[in-house]
Amino acid sequence: MEQRKLYKTLDSVASQKFNSEKDLLFRVVQKLVEDDQINVSGGRIWKLNKAEKAYQLIFQTSKNQKLQPNFTIKIQDYPAFDEVAKYRTVLSSETNLALQQKGIYNYSASGVGARVLIDGTKYYQYIIALHSEDIKEDLRYILNIVATVLTSKLKERWLATTNKSIQEDIDKAKQLQRSILPEHEFTFHNYELFGITLPAETLGGDFFDYIQIGYDEERCGVVLGDAASKGISAAAEAMYISGALRMACSFQLKISPMMNMLNQLINKIFSDDRFTTLFYGEISNDKKGLFLYSNAGHNPPIFVHKNDGKIQMLDPTGPLLGPAPNSRFETDSINFEKGDVLVIYSDGITEAANESYELYEEDRLKDVIIKNMDLSPKELTYTILDDIQKFCANGSKYQDDKSLVVIKRVR
Repeated sequence: MEQRKLYKTLDSVASQKFNSEKDLLFRVVQKLVEDDQINVSGGRIWKLNKAEKAYQLIFQTSKNQKLQPNFTIKIQDYPAFDEVAKYRTVLSSETNLALQQKGIYNYSASGVGARVLIDGTKYYQYIIALHSEDIKEDLRYILNIVATVLTSKLKERWLATTNKSIQEDIDKAKQLQRSILPEHEFTFHNYELFGITLPAETLGGDFFDYIQIGYDEERCGVVLGDAASKGISAAAEAMYISGALRMACSFQLKISPMMNMLNQLINKIFSDDRFTTLFYGEISNDKKGLFLYSNAGHNPPIFVHKNDGKIQMLDPTGPLLGPAPNSRFETDSINFEKGDVLVIYSDGITEAANESYELYEEDRLKDVIIKNMDLSPKELTYTILDDIQKFCANGSKYQDDKSLVVIKRVR
């Protein structure tokens, strides 16, 4: 299942009303086991007992033999607990004899909730373990998203946050956010660019930027990111990441190492319920129109060839930024010819909803791009936004931040 779609599915399930946080955790694990696309055979939830320095089984659903209720494992007797504390998500072979006897030979586990200090190590309040005959990296990505969603929802329950009126501070933050965003229009060698972001609330988690790189500015980094959620916290994360990315570009790092370092930084700085999708690419004065890019779990940008109208989707080359510090990000490339157009966008574009809760979706966006290839990036951007506005007239109250960056080779 596509990462962003899985996040939204689980977020929808976890947003329902539950009598307790245990009921919330139980329902999400059941949902994962029931989903045929995820391919897990069972799941267990372990809760930390600080006094006993152990984890206790509080829920299990499995096709294998079940463990006895309240089955407990001491932290000192099970190194996997330290691995989860260090890396959050772990895929490994089972070493506990009692679990092996129940037919559990491989496992995947991820930490959820608050972190509790025990003997110098911070352990997660809960551990979600999923069982599958086929332990692959996709399962790590799934668990990272599960852990992110559940930690976020548990924090909402714990904090029971109340929205206070701090309009003056919000206005200052809004002005700061606007000052950090670049000018909409930008020209670089053979390219014209136009970008815009429209927050769903006063402040938003979307951001874009143009970053000129090198002493003679022979390259230009183009970035569009989407920090999870909306409002003040998302805006703060977006501004931090934007600044960190500008700093990283000043060192002229290659794209993959830069994305790896950015991911580690986000994981270290922000709490476990935060993540960001981000697309980063570089244009230059290369005559063949080389465009190098990395896509961290973001909506695939749409690249349209002027000559034949062929569409190419720039799919993710790595996972979401933040949940797992040891993730790796690959670099891919395309080549711009004169008239070719690349549209980078946040999911607020394709998931804009009308009054019937129908989504704008990717196919309609593609049609608008193809029909308006001859327009300038600025004109194409506003044509897309105008079409979304018409589609969403009297639409759903739920709307996400919307951002677009259009790149066109004009010479």
